[in-house]
Amino acid sequence: MSPTTEAPTIPGAKGHTDGAGAFVPVQTRSERFRSTDPAAFEAPTGREVNWKHTPIQRLQRLFADAAGDAGAVSLSVGGPVAAAGLAVGQAPRGEFFVPEDVPAAVAWTRSAEALYVSIPAEAELDEPVVIEATGGGADLVGHSHVVVEASRHSRATVVLRHEGSAQFAQNVEIIVREGAHLELVTVQRWDDDAVHAASHQARVDRDATLRHVVVSFGGGVVRVNPSVELAGAGSRAELYGLSYSDSGQHLESQVYLHHKGAETTGDVLYKSALQGAAARTVWIGDVLIGPDAVATDSYEANRNLVLTEGARAESIPNLEIETGDIRGAGHASATGRFDDEQLFYLQARGIPEAEARRLVVLGFLAEIVQKIGVADLEAELFAAIEEELAKEDLA
Repeated sequence: MSPTTEAPTIPGAKGHTDGAGAFVPVQTRSERFRSTDPAAFEAPTGREVNWKHTPIQRLQRLFADAAGDAGAVSLSVGGPVAAAGLAVGQAPRGEFFVPEDVPAAVAWTRSAEALYVSIPAEAELDEPVVIEATGGGADLVGHSHVVVEASRHSRATVVLRHEGSAQFAQNVEIIVREGAHLELVTVQRWDDDAVHAASHQARVDRDATLRHVVVSFGGGVVRVNPSVELAGAGSRAELYGLSYSDSGQHLESQVYLHHKGAETTGDVLYKSALQGAAARTVWIGDVLIGPDAVATDSYEANRNLVLTEGARAESIPNLEIETGDIRGAGHASATGRFDDEQLFYLQARGIPEAEARRLVVLGFLAEIVQKIGVADLEAELFAAIEEELAKEDLA
């Protein structure tokens, strides 16, 4: 893939012209303009398809092509493999990743050295590689580019943890080579005044598997957008997400799964719970089954549990199919309050209403937590859910 895709004929990369010269807005994720040059993008106005659900006034400092502040976000790596650095143009940096929005382009340009985590071929790591990102202050702007490469027939788990506070634009480039199995978990437990815009782009090669999990609890505005291309025949992607939005929080994920190779499999499931005035989540799921992706099996779903008045969840699933030879494809979305039948069942067995509500929320979110496969992290997240539930009276 070239660093810059073909430029649109309409300034601002908002659309193109058809054969008759008429303006046609960008409608699908696959048509979006991409470039490593921040100047190639117009500043978002909130009317663009990829920004109209985001509070862009709170991300203004991430749109500026300026150097970041020293100490804004410090990165450290622990675990069974050592990290290295990659300059711009040094492989495999840029082998697949090309920014599709302004913060990602700025992060690309302003990250002189990318953090590189390489899993050796044939290696099977018993412990996760943990990348810690710690913010140095809400007024500081930081950028980073991370490259994670799982070499042929390797097996590993990589955990990205985010804490503290900052204005942070982040790119994560993920390459899963033939036959490899990679699990990448990104956990956002920022302070309430943090702003985080992350672009994850992954390519999964032949007979390889990527399990990608997004967990967002903290932060004022957190926008983590995963884009995964199932490039090789027999490749598989499992994309899961969990968010818990409190009053004033905006937690967002725009997910893109591109079935490009034959006999590929995709499973997308994101869940969120919301409580408190102005708590908000946004989930947009785009699945594209390309013309060569025969015998594909793909499904995406989003479930949202609204716990209090004033909370709002937006859920937009999209499915585009360019071949008739598939095993299956579907999408679903549901947003609602407590299931009265579940509450009645628990209360009928002597469980008080408040405890019954707690159990329903835990049961709803547990499906995602249990997919992580890292015992210590799962225990931490269950404890975090309990902390969230204790913040407000759900009755």
